[in-house]
Amino acid sequence: MSQIIMALDQGTTSSRTILFKENAEIITQANAPLNCYYPQSGWVEQVPEEIWSSQRQTIAAVLAQASLSMNDIAAVGITNQRESTIAWNRNTGEAIGPAINWQCRRTADYCEELKAEGFDSLLKNKTGLVTDPYFSGTKMRWILENIPQARKLADQGKLCFGTVDSWLIWKLTGGRVHATEISNASRTLVFNIETCEWDAEILTRFGIPCETLPEVKPSSGVIAQIDPDLFCGEAPIAGVAGDQQAALFGQACFESGMAKNTYGTGCFMISNTGAEPVFSKHGLLTTIAWQIGDEVTYALEGSVFIAGALIQWLRDGLQLFEDASETQAMAESVPDSGGVFVVPAFVGLGAPHWDPYARGTIVGLTRDTNRSHIVRASLEAIAFQSEEVLRSIAKDSGKDIKELRIDGGAAANDFLCQFQADLLGLNVTRPQILETTAMGAAFLAGLAVGVWPDQAAIRNLWQEEKTFVSDISRENSDQKMEAWSRAVERSKEWIVP
Repeated sequence: MSQIIMALDQGTTSSRTILFKENAEIITQANAPLNCYYPQSGWVEQVPEEIWSSQRQTIAAVLAQASLSMNDIAAVGITNQRESTIAWNRNTGEAIGPAINWQCRRTADYCEELKAEGFDSLLKNKTGLVTDPYFSGTKMRWILENIPQARKLADQGKLCFGTVDSWLIWKLTGGRVHATEISNASRTLVFNIETCEWDAEILTRFGIPCETLPEVKPSSGVIAQIDPDLFCGEAPIAGVAGDQQAALFGQACFESGMAKNTYGTGCFMISNTGAEPVFSKHGLLTTIAWQIGDEVTYALEGSVFIAGALIQWLRDGLQLFEDASETQAMAESVPDSGGVFVVPAFVGLGAPHWDPYARGTIVGLTRDTNRSHIVRASLEAIAFQSEEVLRSIAKDSGKDIKELRIDGGAAANDFLCQFQADLLGLNVTRPQILETTAMGAAFLAGLAVGVWPDQAAIRNLWQEEKTFVSDISRENSDQKMEAWSRAVERSKEWIVP
């Protein structure tokens, strides 16, 4: 039997496919860029067919590079940008409009309406989520209310809604399977995380017909076979998880209290809370980490909307440098940020603030400020936002986090990692393989088909590359956080509702 696992990693700015060996080593990988579009202030869209074509391109590329066919693959795992919402025609398989990206704020007014009537309390109690445009449910309602074809198709029983995992499963199976995975379902705002079912009361309030939604599957287990006409062979789709849950699994955070932070387009910190959901009192999300067999594992998560995207903006928008790799040397060229703070609330603030009307702010500028100060302040902003989330996780869970495992592109920046450790006052550990999101999808898929017998075998594959240890006092860290909080307050409610 083949022991090669294919992982599809469909993200906000790119689609990737990686082939893993049984020992978790990477055989080969391919990447294709993906565009976002901004038709109005606060709106973020993508093209569903571009999502699919970019992913398909990378699948074909890795098979060609490795001289393999799909028949040589033991299993396929999928991990994806979450909350982004797509609607398509069940009969033709064609998307009926743009994919509304997770960053999009177009449903902010509807969220305020739900809060005004007190419906947000019911949503939090059933879904574990806050009432925010971030999540899929209000995006589905917007599509039904604003795209005439959507309501017509829904009335005819021909409309499919899905997050990106559902869209990829549909395409990969030639339109035979309309399914989603439970961690993705838990991010829609219409899924009850205790009964593990679509919630009829919420769907009624949002006006979403249940039959438009996909069947919910466990994170590890065979969902379907890939259409043999696509890649001259077939393999089982056997593991799926939203990108942050996949990274938690890929970091082998299998025990309650273990946590990871991913520095991607956004910044996402998740802590495993075990078999029971812990409902947050400090602005965090209660979410499903994964389901294996009948066992559901829950997590607490803090979502920071802008992290790596801030560095991208400094490069492309302000043109302060040519390559992100330059930022470490620039940050280290000055002793501190010179009193400058950058609050990257480009699309509002996520956890723990949840202010969709906040906007990006730079404060503390003087005539002495240069571009290195702004770059340093930007890297520090990523760490400040993460520290806010970790403090909230510790308060909600009642557990001390002893170590933070990190991944994502910016985790390669030693300055950021050290500053993060200093703020947190604990060890920040970087693994040898930073592709933990894709690796988590591969682990879930391989677990389902017997490439790995159990989670203990997977845990043994995780290896540390470097640990960053805090070397400042708690008092110093608290002072830095207090100054950061003052800057954040100046960014809030900039757009008047």
